[in-house]
Amino acid sequence: LGDLTTSHITPTSIQLQWTVPEGTFDSFTVQYKDAQGQPQVVPVDGESRTVTVPNLVPSRRYKFNLYGVWGRKRLGPISTDAVTGEVTSIAAPAPSAMEASTRPQLGDLTVSHVTPTSVQLQWTVPEGTFDSFTVQYKDAQGHPQVIPVDGESHTLTVPDLVPSRRYKFNLYGMWGRKRLGPISTDAVTGEVHPVLSLSIAAQALSQEEPPSQPQMGELTASNITPNSIQLAWTVPKGTFDSFTVQYKDAQGQPQVVPVDGESHTVTVT
Repeated sequence: LGDLTTSHITPTSIQLQWTVPEGTFDSFTVQYKDAQGQPQVVPVDGESRTVTVPNLVPSRRYKFNLYGVWGRKRLGPISTDAVTGEVTSIAAPAPSAMEASTRPQLGDLTVSHVTPTSVQLQWTVPEGTFDSFTVQYKDAQGHPQVIPVDGESHTLTVPDLVPSRRYKFNLYGMWGRKRLGPISTDAVTGEVHPVLSLSIAAQALSQEEPPSQPQMGELTASNITPNSIQLAWTVPKGTFDSFTVQYKDAQGQPQVVPVDGESHTVTVT
């Protein structure tokens, strides 16, 4: 990202321009706070180098941050300040009949395929088409995050989340220079269960050395529940007097489970 500058300032809009001295971006996002202090986001396609930010308040200073989106990485920001022009009165034109009839609509936003670190979102558009979408949420530190989505997609996987945490997602639809919505949904990411490192030791105890030493085969896990794991193992050659299973619990303390020599399975709880 190069320089971000302002031009063509009116009482209710500011035009931004920027340079990209090297490489290309998939898309851009312009972020600023409105007159009420609420974060606002304007998505821009990767080929554009200018955007007009509308619906501003006259005679007010705004700070604009521009981010470049490259794959799943967000680079930047580059920033600039600008003050909107003065005005005595603002007359808002009434929407035309054609605009009202072709205005697209957002439907429902739902959640599917939740993991400890990601949530998949799906949404419907019952009428019309959008140029693009933006998904907004706050990360574990409370910082606003924005993911741009092209207008043909109706699904998105939000990555890099924190396990066992509730998130609120807002979806906006961009239609021309208007942002419609949001539609919202909440989701709680999945839990992460501690991973046990398990090992098994076999004891061949005899006062006299056996004619042939037994051999341990493979150790496998099955019937896994939130608080137990079933282990099974093979002994391809010979017999053992007993076995011991060792592992560390959630607090990192060593634990030992003794097993008689005729058993080849045990459930660790």
